[in-house]
Amino acid sequence: MSALPLSFACGSYDRTRALRDGRVPVHGIDLNSMEIGPVELFWRQLRHLEFEIAEMSLSAHIMATANGTSPFVGLPVFPSRVFRRAYVFLHADAGITRPEDLAGKTIGVPEYHMTAALFIRGFLSDDHGVRAEQVQWVQGGQEVPGRLERIELNLPASISLRHEPDRGLDEMLVDGAIDALITASPPPSWLAGNPAVTRLFADPRAAEVEAYHRTGIFPIMHMVTVRRDVVERAPWVPGNLVTAFAQARDLAYQESRDHGASSNILPFYQLEHERTLREFGEDYWPYGVEANRATLEAAVRYSYEQGLSQRICDIEELFSPALLEEHRV
Repeated sequence: MSALPLSFACGSYDRTRALRDGRVPVHGIDLNSMEIGPVELFWRQLRHLEFEIAEMSLSAHIMATANGTSPFVGLPVFPSRVFRRAYVFLHADAGITRPEDLAGKTIGVPEYHMTAALFIRGFLSDDHGVRAEQVQWVQGGQEVPGRLERIELNLPASISLRHEPDRGLDEMLVDGAIDALITASPPPSWLAGNPAVTRLFADPRAAEVEAYHRTGIFPIMHMVTVRRDVVERAPWVPGNLVTAFAQARDLAYQESRDHGASSNILPFYQLEHERTLREFGEDYWPYGVEANRATLEAAVRYSYEQGLSQRICDIEELFSPALLEEHRV
């Protein structure tokens, strides 16, 4: 029987590289792999369902699943995870010296539903008592004005959100039109050392390590999804994909330990790798539902609390049912 040809769109990651270059084959599947950045990819997939297998925003998949409209079946494979306390930026004269001071402020966000914002609002609420309804949200392009939400929102009246079509959020942060910015990438003003922009957390790494050991949450930004029509036609596809993704991730683990001739461009990568192992253990990028239950349960709860989802869905609903059972010999 010939292999099933399927398209696969994903960002450029070391944990998926072996799938793209063919070192790890997917049994029964001829994978047509394309590297596409998440902003473009999510727009194309959520609007037009262009790809059969694709990296997908965790927040978008939770919303669609909870609201009964998801065209995707999820895999417990997570190509992108980012600790987000480093991504809260402040106007220096906004009078914000601690997270609690964000209550009552105006905060910019590239997209209200984006997963980075989901987790940032989540820890602000859980750890500091700043709830989404206590903030005036401004949505728009970080650098280029006019960015729109990829999916339609149906927020409760308690959430104050307006779209900014004419100015970029970075410009607004610099001149104080917004008090803070939560985002997925540092704004140009911060990277350029503009004194008008500061970070909320002076030592975000230390804050993240403490929070991780307290909560077990390692924020998942993106997961891998398969179009539902593909799974209905070939129900064996999710299981074969998960096996291959895990093999590719394990190769990335193996390569990360090669410190004799490091493939990573960071000068102190070896020392950072050793530090990561001490703080997070050998399996610091886990796949599977159970190993990520704390993070996933937090995400579905945040989605409901922040007005994005109509209910708190069970995390098992996010994934192919066949992947929730374990076979044993």
